[in-house]
Amino acid sequence: MKTWMLAALLALPATAQAHEVWIERDGDGPARIYLGEPADAPPAGGDPEFAKLKAPRLLTPATGASQRRTGFIEVAVAPGDVRAWDDDVFAPWGEAGSREGVVYYARAGRSEATARLPFEIAPVTAGGNRFAVTRDGKPMAATEVTIVAPDRSTSKQTTDAAGMLDVGTAAKGRYLLVAAAKDSGRQTLPGGAVDTVHRITTTSFVVG
Repeated sequence: MKTWMLAALLALPATAQAHEVWIERDGDGPARIYLGEPADAPPAGGDPEFAKLKAPRLLTPATGASQRRTGFIEVAVAPGDVRAWDDDVFAPWGEAGSREGVVYYARAGRSEATARLPFEIAPVTAGGNRFAVTRDGKPMAATEVTIVAPDRSTSKQTTDAAGMLDVGTAAKGRYLLVAAAKDSGRQTLPGGAVDTVHRITTTSFVVG
């Protein structure tokens, strides 16, 4: 397990540790939805847990049927930024009274300076390098964001009082931003009732 994910995902079971759901897109081509460890080179044949990513919910209209490829789900979507979420990847875990679950949110692109997911990392201006982390439209101050650079190296930043951070993009290629939050209190996921929900959000974008 990568040490950069330890603090955010310490409470997750072995099957969910260090895993993210993220989306990649090149131009207006099809979206590729992944489950895995984005800071690592993908294993041959895809991540062993990929089969658990069954039907992520797209907010962006699909223009064709989805296809399962080696390590990702491919789907043609309308032009623009792509968003999806999934609350049914890993089944709840833990003992009765302390059950836990995880919900994933993912976005690809920074052409829209808006957030539409309940938990999202969105650019402050279209195409910009300043991002805001929000929960239900409200800024999340003092939130740690992990930045995965095109060479898969990682760094961390913490959002300011307005929930914002600046991302350096000196290198060309794809960047991935990751943030996590934890909610306590009884909630119901597709796999059943839980007492704690871990929420993980990602945003990817390409620097040409």
